[in-house]
Amino acid sequence: MGMSHVLVTYASKHGSTGEIAQEIAETLLEYGVRVDCLATDAVIDLQAYDAVVLGSAVYMRRWRPEARRFLRSHRSELAERSLWAFSSGPVGEPSEDPDASWLEPAKVVATLERLGARGHVVFGGRMPAHPHGPAQHAMVANCPPEFQDRRDWDEIRAWAQEIALALVAVPAA
Repeated sequence: MGMSHVLVTYASKHGSTGEIAQEIAETLLEYGVRVDCLATDAVIDLQAYDAVVLGSAVYMRRWRPEARRFLRSHRSELAERSLWAFSSGPVGEPSEDPDASWLEPAKVVATLERLGARGHVVFGGRMPAHPHGPAQHAMVANCPPEFQDRRDWDEIRAWAQEIALALVAVPAA
């Protein structure tokens, strides 16, 4: 078997996490890694893949239900593959609190560790571009424009490069 085949899969509420997943997939492609980028609900099985990058939007310290479902239903397959994960969530003004652990959904992190995940990172998120309902409208209205999109594309690409280099360095079984 030749070059690694990687699944980048994501659970996104307003499209922001999907855009991060797409950027990760494009970065991996630049390193010659074969990649499919799919929403978690579109994934049937992991047979074709050597490695998985799983991302979810985080709301109120929780991963999206479809990302949690993906972890549950593919547990044994994930345990046999290289696995990386990212959460996308924090928006608004950066908090003064240096301890960002509130962003990390504890149960999911524990599950990732059990499955032997090689990394979990938290990327900033983006406010909904088309807010629905009074709560979202207020959140966007009360947030200074410079904090409405907290995604750091250089950071995202650098993380994807680390994954690419790890995959390229290890010959596929």
